Amino acid sequence: MQKRSLGRTGLEVVPFCLGGNVFGWTADEAASFAVLDAYVEGGGNFIDTADTYCAWVDGYVGGESETIIGRWMRDRGNRAALVIATKLGKPMGTGPDHRGLSRRFIMQEVEASLRRLQIDVIDLYQAHEDDQTTPLEETMGAFDELVRQGKVRAIGASQHSPERVAEALMVSDQHGYARYTCMQPPYNLMTRTVYEGALEALCQKEGLGVITYSSLASGFLTGKYRPDKDMPTSQRAGGIQQRFMNERGWAVLAAVDRVAAEHNVTPAQVALAWILARPGVTAPIASGTSAEQVRELLGAVDLRLSTDDIAALNAASA
Repeated sequence: MQKRSLGRTGLEVVPFCLGGNVFGWTADEAASFAVLDAYVEGGGNFIDTADTYCAWVDGYVGGESETIIGRWMRDRGNRAALVIATKLGKPMGTGPDHRGLSRRFIMQEVEASLRRLQIDVIDLYQAHEDDQTTPLEETMGAFDELVRQGKVRAIGASQHSPERVAEALMVSDQHGYARYTCMQPPYNLMTRTVYEGALEALCQKEGLGVITYSSLASGFLTGKYRPDKDMPTSQRAGGIQQRFMNERGWAVLAAVDRVAAEHNVTPAQVALAWILARPGVTAPIASGTSAEQVRELLGAVDLRLSTDDIAALNAASA
């Protein structure tokens, strides 16, 4: 599978990143291993996770996803062939000192992630969300230490405004610190405005890699949500109903269905191929709970949408 450069990180990744948010949550260890195996067998090399996965589940403390990925890499002996991305910054406990981007928390969490992943270096270490209570000089200085120590190859950010990203880049340049080299915004046919516009322009100007999360709109764009079908029983179905099951959502799905029928592919493959066709995007992130789902998602890499296809999808999702 042809790879793409991840911004200026020096990392080469396949244009579909496997999300690890389901590992240890809706996919147990055996199912997670099967998903990871299918991804690698299909040519994949890029896995994204976070320290906080799956801290939102009752009885979980976070780190479950990283732990499963670490056990799988150890069992398969394939660490050298993979690009591993993880994140920090969201709550890892109830206290105010158990979240954010302070130097203390960054140094604490990187060691925990390295231990759970059973690796010596994290390829892409990302700020999971902005922390405006910590000076950017402190945050970027801490990230720079990790790069200089060889514990992290490249750094990036998720859920940051373009203004904060520009400020962080300026701080790094002023102090000679490592720069953010990759952004992880939410982006899909139902959620376009966060990325399109100022953030997209900044990423292209600065040569930042872009890996999109919520690429399938929490599953809505797979087509399993329909006005004439019973609601799925998943934990996120209620939120999807409120956000996407409306006139615009059905119009987008109808356009996706038409393009999928023309190419004899699935709605999910069309939704991911639309993201891949966007200039500047390195790879969409999506997760699967079975090997079959992952094989389907990987098929999006080979799907080439026509100009008319993209125009129809853009018009429906405008």
